[in-house]
Amino acid sequence: MPIPDDFWISLATEHGPWVLLVFYLLFRDHQKDDATRSILNRNTEIIVEITTLIRERLPRDRVS
Repeated sequence: MPIPDDFWISLATEHGPWVLLVFYLLFRDHQKDDATRSILNRNTEIIVEITTLIRERLPRDRVS
């Protein structure tokens, strides 16, 4: 559902410019969460790759 063009103007005039600041801060917080999540996902991928390399290089017990 698209937001009407006059939504932000009416919001600011009815409730004051602090409402726009709240929306901006929420938006920035969401951006930071997305950045943190992508870094954590990449770190998880790296840890999995390192774990796989270590397991491949460790000697295996051979059962006779």
